Amino acid sequence: MKVIIDASNVANYGRTEDSKAKLDYILTAIKKLEEDKNEFIIIADASLKHEIDQKDKYKSLVEKKVIHEVEAGNNADHFILNSAEKANSKILSNDYFRDFSDEFLDINNMRISFSFEDTGEIKFGRVKKPKRVKNVLTNICTAILNEMNGKKYETYSEKDEIDFSPLNIAKESILRMDKSNQDDISSKIEGLFSKIPFFDKVVSMVEEVETSAPHIIFVLVHPKNYKEAVKNAGNISVTVGDRLKLNKNPLIAIRNDLYMKPGKFDLNIIYADEVEDEAPYDVEIRINSNDEVFIKKNSRNIASTVAGRIGSWKFPIVSVKKDIFLEKPGEFEVSLKAAVKLIDKSKK
Repeated sequence: MKVIIDASNVANYGRTEDSKAKLDYILTAIKKLEEDKNEFIIIADASLKHEIDQKDKYKSLVEKKVIHEVEAGNNADHFILNSAEKANSKILSNDYFRDFSDEFLDINNMRISFSFEDTGEIKFGRVKKPKRVKNVLTNICTAILNEMNGKKYETYSEKDEIDFSPLNIAKESILRMDKSNQDDISSKIEGLFSKIPFFDKVVSMVEEVETSAPHIIFVLVHPKNYKEAVKNAGNISVTVGDRLKLNKNPLIAIRNDLYMKPGKFDLNIIYADEVEDEAPYDVEIRINSNDEVFIKKNSRNIASTVAGRIGSWKFPIVSVKKDIFLEKPGEFEVSLKAAVKLIDKSKK
């Protein structure tokens, strides 16, 4: 673990009006960090040299660059916070740095508190994990879908949040498919009249459109609602097919969707001939070390979200790699790679 010792704060621990800052407190902190095999640097305010008890020894440590002194006129607290953020390190300090809370949003998790026992030993507070950036999963999904759009690939971007229940899924499917059928029939009739001058052919084509609706309904749900949605998929399909008097019941594909809150759902309804058997691209996510494990655990949910919104049966392969250039929580980069299609040898 990397640690910056806030030397002024450590040395002034428990200081009263009649006492001085103690160099021994800094040396005790150094010894403890060394024993625990931590990397550390010591940063002190320029004024500390006037307040410390062992001035000559302290001056020697500054000259040897064991202690790094912030130049007079510069704010040592800001320097420490900025250094810690850049180095992705902790700060040994009891200072809450409240004056900088708007600029540095994760100060509480950067700090390691401490206390000194009567024996003179130092006791460190619990090291907190970096605060996870809110919505990092949906931010990643949005970046992937935007990349897809940039490659002229259509994606479903709506995020309607409808109260989850099998009945509501069936109702919403019927409403959307009924409207879709009407719009699609109208457009096909217009196209037919411009291309086919024979009335009987026009009638037969319209009847075909009316009696067959080969839809795929991608039901987008929060992972907590996935099992119940899968359990009721068959009933939803039959209900929708029966109410719309379809020649074939629509296929229901349940997809975990990271945009959905628990108890909510949305639908992406696509004609069967527009559904991709495989995702056109696989995804590589480069991530900071703080979020690496979390993103890897959710890589399948990311893949499911993307599949449901681009309309593909199979999920894209999502690989997650740690990148040392991405240091802050929430930092990531995504890239798309053309999916490798497997050849079915049985068809040769």
